[in-house]
Amino acid sequence: MGFVDYEQEGYVGIITINRPKALNALNSEVLKDLEAVIDAVDLDATRALILTGAGEKSFVAGADIGEMSTLTKAEGEAFGKIGNDVFRKIETLPIPVIAAVNGFALGGGCEISMSCDIRICSDNAVFGQPEVGLGITPGFGGTQRLARIVGVGKAKEMIYTAFNIKADEAYRIGLVNAVYTQEELMPKAKKLAARIAQNAPIAVRNCKKAINDGLDVSMDEAIVIEEKLFGDCFETEDQRAGMGNFLEKDKSKKLKVVPFQNK
Repeated sequence: MGFVDYEQEGYVGIITINRPKALNALNSEVLKDLEAVIDAVDLDATRALILTGAGEKSFVAGADIGEMSTLTKAEGEAFGKIGNDVFRKIETLPIPVIAAVNGFALGGGCEISMSCDIRICSDNAVFGQPEVGLGITPGFGGTQRLARIVGVGKAKEMIYTAFNIKADEAYRIGLVNAVYTQEELMPKAKKLAARIAQNAPIAVRNCKKAINDGLDVSMDEAIVIEEKLFGDCFETEDQRAGMGNFLEKDKSKKLKVVPFQNK
């Protein structure tokens, strides 16, 4: 659809922002296309999404400066709302979204990656919020999500200085979960998405909701959110099958606890 492509591979959906000549920069048309693609995702057939950018140079280089340069105050605020509405839609999707960041993730690119649940990147990735150098603030959630992900001090440093960071620094501060070569990035993203997709879908969705909703309230309120979503998993086919299979396998042998290995 226009500047945004969609593929379905089993239970995994792949969204690609496809405007490589402009380094996948976000303008009103791209945001409109992206929203339409997100709205069209079949949530019954899809258990995880991957979001990436076309080409090897850029994930999303930012919002389109050519479009922004002539905006009035009111138009600027309205443009910010368009971006925020789309990114919030990504953030609140019931299913997990993985950002596979290939190359530049600046301004709106960094912001859209932060609206995803998990970020992995290629070794040529560059992250940053350069807006103050252009005379504006981050407008698509950057002042809010960056502080929540990497901490207030580091977020303020990056935003106030408009200083970009490379992949290794993004990993060090917790902005991304892993760094891979450009060739490895999409296979690793697909492998991660497949691992998520093989688990009970209701449980995974409830985990996402519990984490996201719990971050915005006190611990006492967050625990209640968790209790309700925990209870919501019971009496489902997945819960009955999962626990039934576990008990069946455990009948004739002593329970063994095996450390989780992330390979």
